[in-house]
This record gives sequence, structure tokens and C-alpha cells, in this order.
Amino acid sequence: MKILVTGGAGFIGSAVIRHIIQHTNDSVVNIDKLTYAGNLESLASVSENDRYAFEQVDICNRVELDRVFADHQPDAVMHLAAESHVDRSIDGSEAFVETNIVGTYTLLEATREYWNQLEERDQQAFRFHHISTDEVYGDLPHPDDVETNTAALADGKLPMFLETTRYAPSSPYSASKASSDHLVRAWMRTYGLPTIITNCSNNYGPYHFPEKLVPLIILNALAGKDLPIYGKGDQIRDWLYVEDHARALYKVVTEGEVGETYNIGGHNEKKNVEVVEAICVILDTLAPKTTSYTEQITYVRDRPGHDRRYAIDSSKIQQVLGWTPIETFETGLKKTVQWYLDNQSWCQNVQDGR
Repeated sequence: MKILVTGGAGFIGSAVIRHIIQHTNDSVVNIDKLTYAGNLESLASVSENDRYAFEQVDICNRVELDRVFADHQPDAVMHLAAESHVDRSIDGSEAFVETNIVGTYTLLEATREYWNQLEERDQQAFRFHHISTDEVYGDLPHPDDVETNTAALADGKLPMFLETTRYAPSSPYSASKASSDHLVRAWMRTYGLPTIITNCSNNYGPYHFPEKLVPLIILNALAGKDLPIYGKGDQIRDWLYVEDHARALYKVVTEGEVGETYNIGGHNEKKNVEVVEAICVILDTLAPKTTSYTEQITYVRDRPGHDRRYAIDSSKIQQVLGWTPIETFETGLKKTVQWYLDNQSWCQNVQDGR
């Protein structure tokens, strides 16, 4: 196969491309605008491979998208290009509407025109895989609230996000991703475009842009800075190691059923404060100093509209496609911390905007 990956210089996109080039015989065309979060250095290990090609293209640019489709003739699209930082969406939502909604619409239309020109056999084999987030579902009951909200319990367990969970996005970011999900489903229902959607939990791992929680805490800790935690730090997230996610995404685009949605989670529900403390414990061992890194933890004013709990039920992709995460939270987090310790130049280049 030849797979067109949008946002391939980003955190998850680059992991997907590295997986495809290193573990399959498929080819990749990487489309990326190279905004602040896109970094071709994350693809240095595969950039010289003859099965890899890069196109610096904005997904809102229809003319350039048409050219890329005509030049490369892909067999599938994996759409990961997105603005994804909640805090940035609160401070300025326009870029999220432009990239996540208008960009997805433009890509769908360019894909549809290309797909309409294919032979029937190639049309049937083609896939448009849209990668989304669990944040489109809103938030879930928190265990601290169980005593006052017993109705949230199902068979003695707190509920989790299913593929059929009603959408209830809370932030401009999640609302823009929910909108893009709806567009993708509509393009299949109306035009027959063979689409698949995945919704994932919080990713962590190597090559993560330092504005996100895990790399921010690691780098702040090493620099002797405060380790900020919103509110009480009791917000719960399900954590998924990015290389496990990349394996799941490839399995979906190659084996998933058209029209289906697959939730992808790491089976690791953790409070934010637990994540920060776990990083500190690992750093105390791998990069010890005279005092514990936990002494740098500070609590800051909570984010507006902050969802309290996310939890993914990924039993569908496990049962139907046979995917399960390899890394536990403990093994994945230790690998992540060690990677940042070993790749300070990458971190510095990213922070300097190089």
C-alpha cells in the first residue's frame, strides 16, 4: 500500500510513519504544514528511506492537495493533522476551527474527487481513516463523586466511553474534533466515501511537543522549574503509549471495517497528580539530585471547563482486530523519561523553534 498521512511530522503522526516504514513494506506520503508542533527531526530515522516522501502542504489548500493526490496516487489516507492543545484552543479558537473543521472538509473533498476517479476495485479497497480523540465524548463520572452520584454506576463499575457514547465536547478543541468526526461520517453516508474513525485516549511517549503534560513535567523538572498541576490534580485520564497507538492505527487502516468506529485506550486511568508524582519518582532514580523532584510540584488555577475524567473502553478493537497495548503505564513512562534524558538536543531544538 501507499498511505498518505496528514500531520506526519507531529507527535502521533511521526510515530505512525516510523511504524509503517520500520515494520511493514508499505510506502508513506507525509503531508504536514510544519506548524510549531511539526518537526521533521522526529522522522530522521526514516527520512532517507525510498518508501518515504514528504510534502509541505496545508490541508486547507485544495489546489496543493489535488496535486499531491495526482502525483502520489495513494491507496489510503490517515488523517492526523490537527490543532490539539486545549489551552491554546481556549486562548484562540480560530486556528482550531480552520484546521480541524475547514481542513478536514477540504481534505474530504479532495479525497472524494480522487476516489471518484479510481477503478471500482481500487475504490472498494480505498480507506479514509480519521484519527480523533476521546475528548469529543465530554467527561465521565469521577470516583470521588460516586457517593453523591450512585446513578453513574453500571454493574458496580464507573462507566467508560464506548463507540456509541453521545458526543458532548467541552472545549473549543474537542468541539472542533467532534465537528470533524461528523463531517467524516456524513461524507460516507452521503457520498459513499469509505471512512473509518478512531478515538483515542491521552498519548504519551518520545517526540512529544513540550507543551503537553508529560514532556512539560519532565523538562521543567530537569530545568529546576515549577511542576504546575491544575486545580487539585484529581482529573483522571486514560494514558496510551504512542507506539501502541501507532500499531493500533495501522491495524485499523489495514483491517478495520468501513463505517466503523474504534476506541483505542491504554487501560491506564491515572489522576494528573499521580502522573506527575510518577515522573518525579523515575527522575529521582535516573537523574538524582539533592532533593526529590516532587518538591517542585505546584498547584495552579484550574483550566476553564476542565473535564474531570476520561476512560476508554477499547474492548471492541481488542475483540474484533486483536489489538492490545504492549506497554503498561509504568514501563511506558520509564521509557519516555529515559528518551527525554537521552535526547536533550531534540528538546532544545523544538523549544527554540528550529
